[in-house]
Amino acid sequence: MTVGRPILDRSASALAKGYAWLPDLRRRNPGPLLRTRVLGRQAAALRGPEAVRFFYDEDHVRRAGAMPEPVLSTLFGHGAVHTLDGPAHRQRKDMFLSLLTEPREVAELARHAAECWDDAVEAWAERPSVVLFDEVPRVLTRAVCAWAAVPLGPDDTDRLASDLVAMVDGFGTAGPRHWRARAVRKRRERWLEDLVERVRSGHATVPTGSVVDVIAKHRDVDGRPLDRHTAAVELLNVIRPTVAISWFIAYAGHALHRWPHLRKRLRHDDTPYAVAFAHELRRFYPFAPYLGGLAATDLRWQDEDIPADTMVLLDVYGQHHSDELWDQPYAFDPDRFLDVPPGRDELIPQGGGDRSTGHRCPGEDITVALLATLVPRLARLDYDVPDQDLRISLRRLPARIRSGFVLEMACSGALRDPVDA
Repeated sequence: MTVGRPILDRSASALAKGYAWLPDLRRRNPGPLLRTRVLGRQAAALRGPEAVRFFYDEDHVRRAGAMPEPVLSTLFGHGAVHTLDGPAHRQRKDMFLSLLTEPREVAELARHAAECWDDAVEAWAERPSVVLFDEVPRVLTRAVCAWAAVPLGPDDTDRLASDLVAMVDGFGTAGPRHWRARAVRKRRERWLEDLVERVRSGHATVPTGSVVDVIAKHRDVDGRPLDRHTAAVELLNVIRPTVAISWFIAYAGHALHRWPHLRKRLRHDDTPYAVAFAHELRRFYPFAPYLGGLAATDLRWQDEDIPADTMVLLDVYGQHHSDELWDQPYAFDPDRFLDVPPGRDELIPQGGGDRSTGHRCPGEDITVALLATLVPRLARLDYDVPDQDLRISLRRLPARIRSGFVLEMACSGALRDPVDA
């Protein structure tokens, strides 16, 4: 089949429509492959488990050169593992797998998070109200830094939490949020470069096997240690994604208020249900809109040609809300995962494929464990939800609850419309 040249570049539309961009294009252009143009490059958008397997085959799609500079300068960092392919990627990825997938380490981070949450709740009880999205990043920052052996001074937590949130909050916009994200990333990279240098020189001591220790000692496929900048980037790529779980904790508050019968179920110490709830949070609520790479060679997908260097997009939000994959995809139903765990290439909020060999996020176990630990604690809190704006705009990247989800310890109130699509 001959590939036609797309007429319009859809970059502006992608920014304006956010999560709805690819699903809307697909509704107007049905078929196995959606062709468009973004960032001046031909693009092909796919979705579905078979598409996930195609996308995560390194013989098909490469990451080197695929990540837009604005995303590297805010979310991932230049030189990050996300930008590597082949043996270089596998060597670096093994480092992350050793840190983030060992069950004992996952449980230890969850323990830190539970302790930090319980300490924070004692302080919340002395205040008339708290904004969940403002408070949870502080909880997770304290927890992940204690676990990773990143030292924090008594006044460091609030500033670091704010900076880590800003890095995530600014990757999908061209406005002030984006420029703040760039600035705080540079500052935090310099801060962690200094920590790496002090650990390597012996001027700072961290526990053997801790995140800081492992990254400072890691050698890439060429046998050389990471340069100080790349080591700082990868340290941030442990800390930042952990704090980004704050988005899902806030979404959990939204879900528990919108469907209060779920709150009653989570109040009991029922780990299987809490895990199922975590999976449904990651499916239902918007976080990653799509993922991208470049065609490594001339490809063919379901009788459609994809020329080499075409941008290949995996429609994450569209896949999570496809009625071809999910029964009642716009219903929030944790029970769908209670007896049947999610398919590897069906639920892909943190990527698909095999995490040990491909680009699936190695921190997925940590995400699920922290949600399964903290969401039941949220459900057991005694709070009311005052009048506030609980809408979630799908046009905003990344999406978030407009009010941040306010908890009030004494009063209750009505809600505005909860979803603004």
